[in-house]
Amino acid sequence: MSELRLPELDPTSDRPVFKQIADHLRAAIDRKDLSPGERLPSESQLISHYDVARMTVRHALQILQSEGLTVAEHGKGVFVRSRPPVRRLASDRFARHHREEGKAAFIAEAEGAGVKPSVDSIEITESEPSPDVAAKLNLSGEDRVVVRARRYLLNGHPVETATSYIPASIAKESQIMEPNSGPGGIYARLEELGHRLDHFTEEIRARMPLRDESRALKLAPGVPVFHLVRTAYDQAGRPVEVCDTIMSSDAYVLSYELPAR
Repeated sequence: MSELRLPELDPTSDRPVFKQIADHLRAAIDRKDLSPGERLPSESQLISHYDVARMTVRHALQILQSEGLTVAEHGKGVFVRSRPPVRRLASDRFARHHREEGKAAFIAEAEGAGVKPSVDSIEITESEPSPDVAAKLNLSGEDRVVVRARRYLLNGHPVETATSYIPASIAKESQIMEPNSGPGGIYARLEELGHRLDHFTEEIRARMPLRDESRALKLAPGVPVFHLVRTAYDQAGRPVEVCDTIMSSDAYVLSYELPAR
């Protein structure tokens, strides 16, 4: 506690003691007195500083963990959770020059952040689309889609799952059906197939993860996800892909540049 200076408890406050302790630690994290990856004072140190019971300290630490600010490592202690390493630039991530350089959007972003990207758990199937996907792709009742489901990792840690739905009439018998879709990813393949991309629409909402999502992304308690649904359109105005993405909120900053006209 000699390196980290925490306030004393306010005996006149009507705020519970464990919440005061959580407030002090949260403020230290916000001020960067405790940096990402740094260990918080131990339970014993906090008990000694505040002269409180062990359960009071544990309740305070549980608040920080539920807020996604800290992560507990068994036998090691409680650490400040690392902040988002990747800035997802909406105005640049699907720029054609990335595809021409042989880089899919995820790879380009990760390399820009200085972290190592990888992809695993790739599954490719053909199926009937859900009513929502069929509507977004303007498909009729008998049309089918190629489904590409995969998980993205940064420095070996899972941060995102994505499932793409492409009309089978476009993707079937192309490299889109292969686990390795080739340089530039599936968008480069779509353009090679004659569907030069024109624009994308995205719908994003934040929510708490489902159990399977928490397991797939190895999320700590209290960490929400971004649920993003993107539709890609070619120059003829045809929707050629719907991508349903679940992103760990502590892995990304979503950055947008919007015109003022």
